[in-house]
Amino acid sequence: MPTGKSDALAPLHEADLSRVEAVFTDVDGTLTTNGKLTSATLRAMEWLQSHRVPVVLVSGRPAGWGEAWVRQWPVAGAIMENGGLHFAWRGERLVKTYAQAPRARLAARKALVGHVQAALKHVKGARLSSDSSSTEVDLAIDYAEDVKLGSASADALEAFLGKRGVTAVRSSVHVNCWIGAFDKCSAVRRFAKLEWKQALTADERRYVYVGDSFNDAPMFGAFPLSIGVANVRDVLDRLEAKPRFITRAREGKGFGEVADAIVRARRSRRNR
Repeated sequence: MPTGKSDALAPLHEADLSRVEAVFTDVDGTLTTNGKLTSATLRAMEWLQSHRVPVVLVSGRPAGWGEAWVRQWPVAGAIMENGGLHFAWRGERLVKTYAQAPRARLAARKALVGHVQAALKHVKGARLSSDSSSTEVDLAIDYAEDVKLGSASADALEAFLGKRGVTAVRSSVHVNCWIGAFDKCSAVRRFAKLEWKQALTADERRYVYVGDSFNDAPMFGAFPLSIGVANVRDVLDRLEAKPRFITRAREGKGFGEVADAIVRARRSRRNR
């Protein structure tokens, strides 16, 4: 695993956020605080929305959660199951789009169930997350939400499934498992192209990504304006790609810092 020092990350105030047009963000451990969405974080999303900066959720959680979030939260869309599908508003219509064609998706799902069942037998105490019954594409093994297996068990699950050709990547609470050539990063590119008719560039300054965990690494590596909320330091030395910037506060309060910084930077640019 790559190593690195947490103090190598630049503080958030050094980021040029003046041209930001949208925010892509993880949910667990990034918007939530101790597993809950606080009123302050909800206000931060509303604050961005009121300044015409749409927020798009990017999560390993099930499709069913994503549909509920998009219908009830002040967000423009949600990429769910680590990129397996996304929801987006097209006018007043909510549209669901999958990363895979129907036949390939069904075949992958059937194979995935067998591999995950084998993994549950291989690692003592492992079990499906309580919300896996709501998934359509991936499956999640709980290691730090309702059970406390620890990092060694999560490592063992990832290694076992990886040898079987399954992508297995940790969030802050689950080991998410899927079969298919997609992840959070490819899904964000797909979302921007399909929903906004925009292609992400190598020096992208229109979009910010905010996250905190292992499955956010592809996004940290792809986005020049990638931001880790402060709790990313807990796993920083094991990330394949690190965020460029970091907040002072952890979890939802850290996201609030990002929202405030974006609004201030955009106002400053307009007033020049």
